[in-house]
Amino acid sequence: MTTIFCSPVNTRVLAKTGQAADSKPSTAIDPDAMDALNKMGTYLRSLKALQVDSESSNDDVLDDGEIITDTRTSTLLAVSPNLLRAELKGDDRNTFLFYDGKNFTVYGKLLNYYATVPAPPTTAKLVDQIYNEYGIEIPLVDLFKWGNDEAAIKKITSAIDVGPSTVKGTTCEHYAFRQEGIDWQIWIQLGDFPLPRKFVIRTLTDDARPEHTSTLVWNLTPSYNDATFTFDPPQGAERIPLKDLNADTTKKAQ
Repeated sequence: MTTIFCSPVNTRVLAKTGQAADSKPSTAIDPDAMDALNKMGTYLRSLKALQVDSESSNDDVLDDGEIITDTRTSTLLAVSPNLLRAELKGDDRNTFLFYDGKNFTVYGKLLNYYATVPAPPTTAKLVDQIYNEYGIEIPLVDLFKWGNDEAAIKKITSAIDVGPSTVKGTTCEHYAFRQEGIDWQIWIQLGDFPLPRKFVIRTLTDDARPEHTSTLVWNLTPSYNDATFTFDPPQGAERIPLKDLNADTTKKAQ
């Protein structure tokens, strides 16, 4: 994944992977763990409509090494193949994204400004275009791309099936992965609906080892109409060029 989604490894995991506590990290690839990721990606891409709410915390490392935890939420509503709406909220931001199959709009509610550009005909193409041209990321988009990029799969150097776990009352299987510069974990719902319910990313290239954690709540039968995805500027809203928007406005709110 372009950005991959940590609790300490317990003795059960060490025994399962054949490691002693002071041994070198495992580089083994558990095929069951990789298969679970691929099944998750295939299932997510099969969904015609969905809403996912995310509660996240993110460690920001200051110049002196002190860690400040930033909390945020996001709501993503998507209908295949070309409708999308997202709200990204944090302590100092409230940003909306709209895509109606023809236009893409970013609206900053706190400052009452917006930017609209013509958009490609599908969400899949939109995601890459707005990131490449404007540095704007759609929240949780990497979940839906998993399995399409063989190069991303090959970046994984370790894959472990940690075992069963529970996320907000939902029974999941817990997996841990490693790739260059990143350790990440994901909890995937067991049963016929392999939805990701939680993920944790730890950055290894920073001595502070900052973490990002997100917990997801899914609705596979969301309510919506055409107006849901079309931006109607509120009174007094100022239109500005999208290139003038700070891409960090959306990244920090995810």
